[in-house]
Amino acid sequence: MAAVTDKPLDPELLRRHDVAGPRYTSYPTADRFVEAHQAPQHLQALALRGTIQPLSVYVHIPFCEQLCYYCACNKIITRHHERARPYLDLLGVEMDLVAEALGGAAPVSQLHLGGGSPTFLSDDELSLLMDMLRRRFRLLPGAELSIEVDPRTVDAARLAHLRMLGFNRLSFGVQDFDAGVQKAVHRVQPLESVAALMQSARELGFASLSVDLIYGLPLQTPASFARTIAQVAGLRPDRIAMYAYAHLPQRFKPQRRIVAELLPPAGDKLAMLSGAISALLGEGYAYIGMDHFALPGDPLAVAKRQGLLHRNFQGYSTQPDCDLVGLGVSAISRVGATYAQNAKTLADYEDALNQRQLPVQRGLALNRDDLVRRAVIMALMCQGRLEFESIATSYLVDVQAYFAPELERLVALAAQGLVALEPGAIQVTPLGWYFVRAVAMVFDRYCQADAGRERFSKII
Repeated sequence: MAAVTDKPLDPELLRRHDVAGPRYTSYPTADRFVEAHQAPQHLQALALRGTIQPLSVYVHIPFCEQLCYYCACNKIITRHHERARPYLDLLGVEMDLVAEALGGAAPVSQLHLGGGSPTFLSDDELSLLMDMLRRRFRLLPGAELSIEVDPRTVDAARLAHLRMLGFNRLSFGVQDFDAGVQKAVHRVQPLESVAALMQSARELGFASLSVDLIYGLPLQTPASFARTIAQVAGLRPDRIAMYAYAHLPQRFKPQRRIVAELLPPAGDKLAMLSGAISALLGEGYAYIGMDHFALPGDPLAVAKRQGLLHRNFQGYSTQPDCDLVGLGVSAISRVGATYAQNAKTLADYEDALNQRQLPVQRGLALNRDDLVRRAVIMALMCQGRLEFESIATSYLVDVQAYFAPELERLVALAAQGLVALEPGAIQVTPLGWYFVRAVAMVFDRYCQADAGRERFSKII
């Protein structure tokens, strides 16, 4: 696999691709799900799957104590912690229905708790949740058990409890260390407190620590974000996820509290991206793809070098391309050639489970074209290379003929140095890895037919 370039990114190229597009945690993307696909279809997919192959499991905990103004997640803001226990009871019913449909306790190689803030739960509630999961699923030895952590809701003792429960990976939501920026987005957490937590996590033996950052927030400047990048690099997390802020107040009500005039201009936002990439490469981080970085010895970086990266609704993964069962409000499952998404409101989720029905409200059964394009897009997003022969063998298509219009559109990207067009393959170049979403979008039938992409974030 080609190495990632460490040359400064061309500002004109950055501006040219400063457009909106999918993140491709799935294909087709979730905005294409339909309400005709609900619980009966999901039950059938689970039954056909069975319990032989390992699963990935995601559990969505929607509660947060405080509102972060940039947030686009499905969450419930409340200080009433007594709301957590009834939600866990509902999760238990959903787990029972899923395990029944699968035909028993399926093996699990990857478990992730997200939100919201999973650490909204008390230690006892987290213990109860893990016990519930272990009674319905078979967590394999060496499984990746990860949880998203709000640094404002944990201390060293809580981290020790997470470690005791079996969690071996933590993801810290940081976003920015600048005090002014933190105040502007209503998320104040000093560098010193995060540094102390990360030190405690290392002493407790967590295998991997990740930090999430956002660029393009109000009051951020290239200089201020460069300081945050330097501070984060100094903490040496194993992984760094750096997302572009998408200001969509018409879709996400919390963002209406952000003063639009305080958002950095597009040129500054691109300068933050370019500067951060250069700085992190200079600090020894490997560029994984899109907005993810990892230390060279991290399994994610190893998988990238070996061409073994995968991608699911949580982003890049080292796990084989396995099915994903999503539990909780708004959670998405991928089972075989289907996707299924749970109800997005707690009331609808609760109503379905009180009737002992899976709370699936929409989803999709992929057709043959979807499956072919999914394979192409994931090969480009994860391996950075598409071998025509592998697609032809797996899906019995003549790639040159099937994708003739797409290959023609790639000529322009090749001229920009983003891809190399070989007789029987497409290779994403070192420069092209920074624009891999633009390459993938060429093969997205829905995206090409849809000029209005305002629902998506910018691709860089």
